[in-house]
Amino acid sequence: MIHMATGLAKAALRAHRPAFVGTAVAALFAATVVSASTMMLGTTSTERTGGTAGLSASARRQITENGVGDMALVLLIGSIYMSIFVVVSTMGTAVAQQHRELAMVRSIGARPRQVRRAVAVQALAASVPASLAGFVLGGLGARWWHAGMISHGLLPAEATFRFSWLALPVCVGVAVVTTTLAALLSALRFSLLRPARALSEAATGRRGLGLLRAPLGVVAVAGACVVSVLLSKQPAAEAGEGAFLVLILFCVGAGLLGPRIVGPAAWLVSAPAGRFGPSARLAMLNVRSQPRRFSAAVVPLVLVVGFGLTKIGMHTTAQHRTGSAGSPGEVWLDYVGTGLYAGFAAIAAANTLAMISFERRRDVALLRVVGSQRAQVRAMAAWEAVVVAGTALLLGGAIALGTLAPILSTAFGSALPYLPWPVPAGVAAGTLLLTLLATGLPVRAVLRKRAITVVGA
Repeated sequence: MIHMATGLAKAALRAHRPAFVGTAVAALFAATVVSASTMMLGTTSTERTGGTAGLSASARRQITENGVGDMALVLLIGSIYMSIFVVVSTMGTAVAQQHRELAMVRSIGARPRQVRRAVAVQALAASVPASLAGFVLGGLGARWWHAGMISHGLLPAEATFRFSWLALPVCVGVAVVTTTLAALLSALRFSLLRPARALSEAATGRRGLGLLRAPLGVVAVAGACVVSVLLSKQPAAEAGEGAFLVLILFCVGAGLLGPRIVGPAAWLVSAPAGRFGPSARLAMLNVRSQPRRFSAAVVPLVLVVGFGLTKIGMHTTAQHRTGSAGSPGEVWLDYVGTGLYAGFAAIAAANTLAMISFERRRDVALLRVVGSQRAQVRAMAAWEAVVVAGTALLLGGAIALGTLAPILSTAFGSALPYLPWPVPAGVAAGTLLLTLLATGLPVRAVLRKRAITVVGA
């Protein structure tokens, strides 16, 4: 039984190598950030835990007054949350790409637990080496982080960096446990289907969102709207503290309702694109006809756009209205955290887009067989990237406005943020560049091979 599970895992790793490279990259980034956050928490913790032992009274007072330990704890919790989000998203897509193979082995007698064990072995193969490498990279990142906090006045100069081995079990635990659980949960329902039903679903895809997913998504979005309205009636400080909850609820709702939200948004964005020739029309039809598949890539991008615009908009609006965005050190640390969260979501989106493109390599080859030129196929892929990016910008911008409205209305009397044009332009350009690279590179790799060889394989 174990030998069969190991054999299935090896076959899947060979057949879906890009999917598990993506999973390993996600686990590596997660382990790196968690490792760095854990080390920084140990360095900035209170004297009772030994983190600031040996420092002068004034240095310890500076750390306490700046709330550095609390901020490190918040970043650690946030990085763990984002690690779960990214790894679950990436691993779920990787497992979904194997549904046809899993359905076939079920039809020839494999038991559900053998299928789940095979998927778990794949997760371990991707996450264990990545988590160990992430621990080392996290130490380097923590040193840079520590130096930045000293240069921005958050830490006293006498606070030396301390490499902590405690970060090793933390980052390994987060990366390995999260990846393995994500793999098991992704394979659980499909492994329990009857073989005939599994083969049918692998061919046509699953319809609907499930009994719990849709109601939970509606509850999350409704909760975000209710909390936003309540915050609009609170003092500015309390509204600012609750903004993160609104943002998370909106993003969770978008993730749960993905196909139902992404489909209409993609329709709006793709309608103008369809006027730019046959390649654009084909891309429009691809995105509209497969909302579940593309929503897996759009949702992480929505998180990047929504979180980035919210955090930046808070500071730029405060700077515009009052002449100060806040304490330089606090603002710097806020931007560092925003960059980390955006990095998590960007990796999830890039991995998903790349896996989608790799999964469609036979379709791309068929286009070549029936006479499409390489330039036409590349143009189709580029237009798909444009539609995906435009959909993410539309939804992410709406989430950012919904999150910022209560804060800004209580603080400045106006719900609209002030964003200098380079900010939205930079966010839009970065989102488009990410989708173009993640979609275009796998397609170019397929186009370099003989089309008939890819179709035959």
